[in-house]
Amino acid sequence: MIRPEETSNFAPRENTLPREEGLAGFFPGYFALVMATGIVSLAMHHHGIERISKVLFWFNAAAYIFLWMVTLARFAFYRKLFLFDLTHHSRAATFLTTIAATCVLGAQFAILTPGISVAKALWCFGVLLWIVLSYTFFTVITVREPKPPLEAGINGAWLLAIVATESISVLGTLVAPFFRNSDPVLFIALAAYLVGAMLYVFFATLILYRWMFFRMQPEKLTPDYWIDMGALAITTLAGAHLLRASPQWSLLQNLAPFLTGFTLFFWATGTWWIPLLLIVELWRHIFGRVPLVYGPDYWSFVFPLGMYSAATFLLIRVTGLTFLKPLAILFVYIAMIAWLLTFAGMLHSLARSSLKKFAFRKKSFR
Repeated sequence: MIRPEETSNFAPRENTLPREEGLAGFFPGYFALVMATGIVSLAMHHHGIERISKVLFWFNAAAYIFLWMVTLARFAFYRKLFLFDLTHHSRAATFLTTIAATCVLGAQFAILTPGISVAKALWCFGVLLWIVLSYTFFTVITVREPKPPLEAGINGAWLLAIVATESISVLGTLVAPFFRNSDPVLFIALAAYLVGAMLYVFFATLILYRWMFFRMQPEKLTPDYWIDMGALAITTLAGAHLLRASPQWSLLQNLAPFLTGFTLFFWATGTWWIPLLLIVELWRHIFGRVPLVYGPDYWSFVFPLGMYSAATFLLIRVTGLTFLKPLAILFVYIAMIAWLLTFAGMLHSLARSSLKKFAFRKKSFR
């Protein structure tokens, strides 16, 4: 079955639900559910809300396994659609959620459980996914022809390249002490931190250029643009983890002043994004009259909120800026409310879809 969008040379499509239903139309960025759930769980753990944190952890582990089963089944039964998404100029970026989801779940195992061997395995798997999927993405947007115009080709999902890269850094610093030789792991974590920072400068510049010099329709300002802030939050978290790991490696000790300044720079810039994104979100729904309807890309809205709380918490730990603590506490509750609303929206969407299918089958039977 060929999608209607495939009949043109290029299908300029944002991260919305595909027209197909069920397995054929499975959204490859659904791993943002694991990203969001995992970081909200960790943020709640940091603030002593242990019971909910543990419940979210076990839910997340089950969701991660289920999403991989669905992804592999889609590859097996709808390979043409799967490869179309993987090589689509804007759609390919959503596959990078698998990397970040793997590493966020690994961080949960490392922090919330004694299962450090699982965390190490997930880090190795995450690195492998990063090599395959990130270079697939960059190759696709480089060599595929015809190329789309900027306003059609780039969207907030491109910033998942930064989130995926920084997630390698975060989990790497957590598992490094448990490897026989931790220096190579810490080096990879440091390199990933720096590469992610470089990529953010490139992609954020392009996104701001699009926002400022091209007409922005309200329906095009999808929730994944909140990754503008989320990418900076996870970069802050990665920098803070490297600072905490500095006693383990002399190079990190030498770089500590640089890492401190750079990490504060990213936190401040991420904080700057929040009011602007909130204004744009209100404009989208109030003045643009875009209905507030659940879509899987809303998990990309929840993730930055939880990540900002976790990043701010760890930044306080490594810098002593204790007056920022109310901000970290505020955002952990905002993130939890956003998670609950999005989860409720997902359940409602699934229930409505099931009822429609049941009604259709019942009508067909008659």
